[in-house]
Amino acid sequence: MSERLPERFDADAPIFVISVAAQLADMHPQTLRGYDRLGLVVPGRARGRGRRYSLRDIARLRHIQHLSQNEGINLEGIRRILELESELESLHEQLARVTEIVGRLQVTEEGKRVFTAAQSGQVHLGVRRREVRAITVR
Repeated sequence: MSERLPERFDADAPIFVISVAAQLADMHPQTLRGYDRLGLVVPGRARGRGRRYSLRDIARLRHIQHLSQNEGINLEGIRRILELESELESLHEQLARVTEIVGRLQVTEEGKRVFTAAQSGQVHLGVRRREVRAITVR
């Protein structure tokens, strides 16, 4: 039986119907519908257009519930917090990619080059002879 189970579970797989997701998040299904309309948690859709929630969606629902009930934050404030958290996560991912590139460069001949980064995210690599080559990090 275990040979039919996936090796790794996808946290983004839309598998839970709204009633199960509501139970897992300790919320009423109507609350989940409202959050979907507001764009706070937008679940996947089944062929019949039924909502399907992932484990990540359920974690987000619990996070929203905590911000609302424990922190007293209104839905617009929660929306903004979620936006900022998403932006921060994206910046962390970008920083990790830049750190990886710098690490690889430091162990190669190219590591002896000097680099600068523009606000656009473009990294310019060069040597003391003013040789410049651009790569984009996103």
